[in-house]
Amino acid sequence: MWLSKQMRPSPPTADADMGTTTITGDRVGVVTRGEVRSLPIYSPGGYVWMPESGGAVLVIKGGPGGEEQYVAGMEQQEVPKGMRPGEVWIYGPGDNAVYLKNNGSIELKGRVEIQGSLFINGEPYKPCICAEQGV
Repeated sequence: MWLSKQMRPSPPTADADMGTTTITGDRVGVVTRGEVRSLPIYSPGGYVWMPESGGAVLVIKGGPGGEEQYVAGMEQQEVPKGMRPGEVWIYGPGDNAVYLKNNGSIELKGRVEIQGSLFINGEPYKPCICAEQGV
């Protein structure tokens, strides 16, 4: 009896681990101490993120014995030069980004496609037809 109590599996030593993604999609595979598949991804509200294969991600463990796991994020890139507290920089693969500045301005980097209506200062946008008017 004493020996059987000594052979119980030890509880997990960490509540979080760094891992590497092996399978991408809306549920991912991640290698930490072994590969775990079909992990859900949790992101800040209003933000959807799909990790790239081979990316370093943070895996949070919970539940009894740490068997419930999910991917919570990845290591942050270098902060853009001049970024101030409270600002948000969203970037993706390639050279594109959305930068929300604390002065109320928004910087968009990359190709911008607008689907739907575009309003400027509350008025619907009307493209200039200056060439057609001889201007």
